[in-house]
Amino acid sequence: MKLVVGLGNPEKKYENTRHNCGFRAIDYYASKNNLTFKNKYNGLYAENIVNNEKIILLKPQTYMNLSGTAVRKFVDFYNIDIKDILVVYDDVDFEIGKFKIKRGGSSGGHNGINNIIENLKTNDIQRVRIGISKTKEELISYVLGNFSKEENEKLEKILPIISNIIDDFTIYDINKLMEKYNTNNEK
Repeated sequence: MKLVVGLGNPEKKYENTRHNCGFRAIDYYASKNNLTFKNKYNGLYAENIVNNEKIILLKPQTYMNLSGTAVRKFVDFYNIDIKDILVVYDDVDFEIGKFKIKRGGSSGGHNGINNIIENLKTNDIQRVRIGISKTKEELISYVLGNFSKEENEKLEKILPIISNIIDDFTIYDINKLMEKYNTNNEK
């Protein structure tokens, strides 16, 4: 069983913000696979079977800074191993339209991933970091701001790739995912 967590903030007003890239990726995947979300443990979740492996998609509804509380409840309830978790979220260290799969490490200052690290008591969390570009703007205003039309188009182009990564997470370990997707994304 795999748990794929998309980070974002609930409420309509945050729907198209930069900080909601994780939700957007999960929503794209769910729409492509005709999945319906249900509510449980402060999260919206949907299930899919790919390559005979169950995938639980999770969008924590606890707001970004408390994402780990919902993730912890799902990990405990389903008895999910840390190596079977993949978190998808926004990252200012990459340009819009780029992404990077990462094995683990620090939160890089991202409050959502930081809260997951705190709640799971490990920084060995596998991730897909979606670029939202650096800014000279005040960070909170920037990440809670909406994408421009051009930025949105760039994001939309990588959502099918993120969807493929989610499917491939059922058959490949993180090293193979990084080898397959990070190299192609850098070209």
